[in-house]
Amino acid sequence: MTKKLPEKVNITNEEINELPLGAFEGKVHVVTEEAKAAKAIIEISKHTLVGFDTETKPVFVRGHSNKVSLMQVAIPEKVYLFRLNHTGLTPPIIDFLENKNIIKAGVALRDDIKALQKLHPYTPAGFVDLAALRKHSGLEVESVKKLTALLLGFRISKGAQTSNWETETLHEKQISYAATDAWVCLEIYKKLVNI
Repeated sequence: MTKKLPEKVNITNEEINELPLGAFEGKVHVVTEEAKAAKAIIEISKHTLVGFDTETKPVFVRGHSNKVSLMQVAIPEKVYLFRLNHTGLTPPIIDFLENKNIIKAGVALRDDIKALQKLHPYTPAGFVDLAALRKHSGLEVESVKKLTALLLGFRISKGAQTSNWETETLHEKQISYAATDAWVCLEIYKKLVNI
């Protein structure tokens, strides 16, 4: 059974605010050790489609930048949060990023790819930007927030977006936000390609 795309091609912030708040409710694994990262990649590699996102500690001073702190990968019913500021870009993670057989669906992926390449050079493969994909569906929205509202019918909290992703321990709001962002990318891709 194919899922029908909405007849609307755009949505206002007012309309989004009227939608119920949604979040990922499955299992979330925060990965801080290289060995656990390798095990997680083995499980992730059994899938041909994942939701993908990264987080970086925000900078409020012009000309400064931080390295990527977190890489989120969503598979059905589970999201892995790789704390790259602890593990680094390990060989198994690099293999995943270069694997053309795994579709990594996300938004604004060019920035994510570049930021990850600053940690370690790699040749990206299998990345599909949802903002580009939505054009083929005639949708006029491209942010994760608006795509989620239009295609999935709920709003997502962006409250933790500018929080400190390098903190010693991620708090619950950060974990929920990060997991939700990757998960909705997986779900949006499925809607856009009628899986």
